[in-house]
Amino acid sequence: MSQPAVHESYYRQLHDLQAVDFVLIELTLYLDTHPDDLGAIQQYNQFTQKRKQIAQQFELEFGPLMSYGQAYTKQPWQWCEPPWPWQV
Repeated sequence: MSQPAVHESYYRQLHDLQAVDFVLIELTLYLDTHPDDLGAIQQYNQFTQKRKQIAQQFELEFGPLMSYGQAYTKQPWQWCEPPWPWQV
């Protein structure tokens, strides 16, 4: 099955999402050992909001990032159309 051409915005938004996810993972690990650090909690909440915005924009343009009720899909069913986010 050949994969359709993917717009540059697809890669840029996926990269941005991965960068924000990395920050959130690091902040989560930090907060596990520093649960009272208000500055880190504020950063975590800011990056959580940023992640939601990026993911929402990505899904509007390119389809769902996750299945099993984690994201809406359009008609036709979008999970049968590559490339999937984990393939790029």
